[in-house]
Amino acid sequence: MLVFRRVIMPVAWLLVFAVIGIALIKLAFFPSGEESAELGGGEVPTGEITDPQVSAWRDTVRNDLELAATIQNDPAVDVTVGKPGNVVDVFFGVGDTVAAGDIIASVREDIPTEDGGTYAVWSEVIASASGTISSLSLVSGAAVAPADKVGAIAPSTFRVQGTIAPADRYRLTTEPTEAQVQITGGPAPFTCTGLMLETPLPGSEQGESGGTGEITTTVRCPVPADVRVFPGLAATMTIAGGLAEDVVVLPITAVLGTSGEGTVFVPGPDGPEPRAVTLGLADAEKIEIVDGLEEGEMVYEYVPTSALAGAETGL
Repeated sequence: MLVFRRVIMPVAWLLVFAVIGIALIKLAFFPSGEESAELGGGEVPTGEITDPQVSAWRDTVRNDLELAATIQNDPAVDVTVGKPGNVVDVFFGVGDTVAAGDIIASVREDIPTEDGGTYAVWSEVIASASGTISSLSLVSGAAVAPADKVGAIAPSTFRVQGTIAPADRYRLTTEPTEAQVQITGGPAPFTCTGLMLETPLPGSEQGESGGTGEITTTVRCPVPADVRVFPGLAATMTIAGGLAEDVVVLPITAVLGTSGEGTVFVPGPDGPEPRAVTLGLADAEKIEIVDGLEEGEMVYEYVPTSALAGAETGL
């Protein structure tokens, strides 16, 4: 019994482990003929790499344009002289608050008469806007002439102002008149009306692009009087560019073009075939197909690289 435990059993276990090791080596390095055939014994793979396709479907496209903006003071308004003469009295100074129509100063002009005398003609320097007088050069006894700029009034009103890139103008199918404004860390969103888009004219100081060729459009609208704001606050302006419901759409990656006329690529016997389509509204992911493609038709999900190269070179 002692010989069996000390000699025979250890030798038996060694033989078992040896057989297992040999079997593992054979499986790893010497597969059977059937396995070799499956692993490539002369057979050619039949799989193909194909470009993904997608079918046109119906969806809703909301074309909202979001712009980064800031709260700014409205520009200062000049204080100008209407008639010539000498300043007699000045009723306001820098830092004073005035209302539109207030008399800032009185002016007297002495008109000679035929008998050698004079008669006085009085006029006033009027505040043309409400706000705070930020500068004023009027002093009693000073001579003034029509159209002289003698000061400035900083209005107590504000504007929301941002910029829009030229390409984003395509997203606005109509000229917008209002925007939703959300001030960062401020009150609830509000609507500002009287929205204006201003693009600098060629030759103007603002129109000079410094050789970069980039000219942006300024977008601004007045802050309602009942909304408490401060200059320099960051805000987001959201301009509604349109809404298209239950329309045929495709991913924007499937369309060459973003506005007006575009091209999609449908499967053909020899590969992708271009097809002209009419485009509508678009958002960040999909674009409306107004005409040229029916719901359910298949197109290539991505514009072929050859078509992209041709578009870049103008061919």
